Amino acid sequence: MAALVLAAGQARRFGGAKLLAPLRGRPVLAHVCATVALAREAGLIGPGWAVTAAGDEAVASLASWAGFAVVPNDRPEEGLSRSIRLGLSNVAGSAEAAAVGAVLLLLGDQPLVRVETMRRLIEAWRSDLGPVVRPRYLDGPDGPGHPILLDRSVWPLAERITGDTGLAAVLPPAVLIDVSGANPDVDTRADLHLLKGPRS
Repeated sequence: MAALVLAAGQARRFGGAKLLAPLRGRPVLAHVCATVALAREAGLIGPGWAVTAAGDEAVASLASWAGFAVVPNDRPEEGLSRSIRLGLSNVAGSAEAAAVGAVLLLLGDQPLVRVETMRRLIEAWRSDLGPVVRPRYLDGPDGPGHPILLDRSVWPLAERITGDTGLAAVLPPAVLIDVSGANPDVDTRADLHLLKGPRS
């Protein structure tokens, strides 16, 4: 199992540099990286990659320091699809690829992501429930849950997406795993402010 963190967004709604914005003493992206590190320590995840905007040395350095191979996106203005394609292509083409059967696709602006959620997704995949597994958060059951687990067999489907869209339109139906709580995006400064309260 590999981890792929998307961290190349332009953060226009936030006003820029949202992944470096402080949340409880460390940058937003650092929370995601730390959770992946805990999952790695638990034996759930092996190698990790992070897609960052080319020239964003601060984000790239943070990801590299956290143990991720950095994949620069030279055209982040083309939207989410390019980051997904670049990330999966780099995972598939790496020397470690032969040992990778699936990838957990995480968003760099979701600092509340939990190890237990990753564990549940991985267990479902190992039980052969389906090639695409994602969480359904009880506090937001109608929203698309992340992270999303992608079996290696569906990676080539990423070549069909364009613009600022994800994979939902090209993937087979996902197996949904009910989990507690929520995993909100930090899209605006107001979103970040809401997360600065005590964590439940």
